[in-house]
Amino acid sequence: MQQQDILINWAPQETRVAIVESGAVQELHMERTLERGLVGNIYLGKVARVLPGMQSAFIDIGLERAAFLHVADVWHRQEGGEAPMFAREAPEPIERQVFEGQPIMVQVIKDPIGSKGARLSTQISIAGRLLVFLPQDDHIGVSQKIPAPERDALRKRVQALAESSCAQTPCGGFILRTNGEDAQDDELAEDIAYLRKAWAQIKASAQRLPPLSLLYQDLNLLQRVLRDMVGEHTNSIRIDSREQFDHLLAFGQEFMPAAAAKLQLYKGERPIFDLYSIDQEITKALGKRVDLKSGGYLIIDQTEALTTVDVNTGGFVGARNFDDTIFKTNLEAAQAIARQLRLRNLGGIIIVDFIDMSRDDHRTQVLAEFKKQLARDRVKTMAGNFSHLGLVEMTRKRTRESLAHLLCEACPTCQGKGSVKTIRTVCYEILREILRESRQFNPKEFRIVAHADVIDLLLEEESQHLAGLIDFIGKPISLQAEVGLGQEQYDIVLL
Repeated sequence: MQQQDILINWAPQETRVAIVESGAVQELHMERTLERGLVGNIYLGKVARVLPGMQSAFIDIGLERAAFLHVADVWHRQEGGEAPMFAREAPEPIERQVFEGQPIMVQVIKDPIGSKGARLSTQISIAGRLLVFLPQDDHIGVSQKIPAPERDALRKRVQALAESSCAQTPCGGFILRTNGEDAQDDELAEDIAYLRKAWAQIKASAQRLPPLSLLYQDLNLLQRVLRDMVGEHTNSIRIDSREQFDHLLAFGQEFMPAAAAKLQLYKGERPIFDLYSIDQEITKALGKRVDLKSGGYLIIDQTEALTTVDVNTGGFVGARNFDDTIFKTNLEAAQAIARQLRLRNLGGIIIVDFIDMSRDDHRTQVLAEFKKQLARDRVKTMAGNFSHLGLVEMTRKRTRESLAHLLCEACPTCQGKGSVKTIRTVCYEILREILRESRQFNPKEFRIVAHADVIDLLLEEESQHLAGLIDFIGKPISLQAEVGLGQEQYDIVLL
């Protein structure tokens, strides 16, 4: 993995974090003070509705929209067994596990996205610096990113420390995080004590507070940078706020001293994001087209259902023959697509249409390179092989809004369709509407209030059709241009 730098741009209303490798932005994270994410938060919710047909329930946790709990995310113990588990195989029907009006402790595992409410789980997990605590569980696990030969020894160490410090039953389970691989026993013991104390406070709050209360809130983005994003490949963490630097340094020295040692206060005159043209990269990441260095380009189209990525050769003619041109373009595209998925935080189903390759060895190499680049992603991804149509289907776990959904909203004119009706189409709609209303009402006059371009067309090229309609209905029609209306918007006033 390449060396990386983390840049933090802080403002009272928004925190922005960029992860840079070899001068190129790889990831962007944003948190707005008034729109802070909910993943990791623990609530005392109340069951609002049980849906047996969907094997799910809607839980009111005090948000604008009810949150969603599926039966697969309802935690329970196996009867007669020691290890708790999620109800994955033949789960008990949800209508037998929860009922309307029931108070229930839940944790957010997915933020509300678009029109969908937050997704919940009843298995609680609390992340610490080195460990993740599973208070309802007894399982001791180790991150899959830690090499297999070391996992057994690490598991035994964590288990011994957890059991030695347990004063009550159940003791709870733990998962060792990647950055805990080289931790000393005293550091692990401190994390265990901190996490158990946090859980005790959560349980006490659940007994004291009414339903719809927030019991626990995950760390803010600045703190999560130290906890989740800093690794052995991180060179530096630069932040442009003295106040936040002091807060973050104090937090890091207490909980994450190795990460805090890489923290630096940026004192440059230029805005910190100007160092690597990050604002320009954000602007590019909101567009559909991504130009490749070779002259090829990508078209990335994000929809509600899925994201499609189309690879094109463009002006690339550098290789000796057409097959090599396609191969080189697809190889470069494989790297660029993986980066764009991280940069734009695209999730869900993704379909990649590489340029068709006639040689099997080229297809194998492109797919291998694509999967290699995807393996660098901190978010879980799964990619298949080339389909019969030459497409690569993949998924990327969606836990928060994409960059486009975070920074943009649907166009008020086209309502997100990406196109609007032509001016002539709108004119004909207006003429039909006036004809329809003339059969139902008997006003003295009809007045058309519409976009200036629509009014101009009715006065010029469509004036003959407008005059014919006036003769047919026997009523005058006046025209009024309205600056605030979109091209498709109009009103017909009966006078």
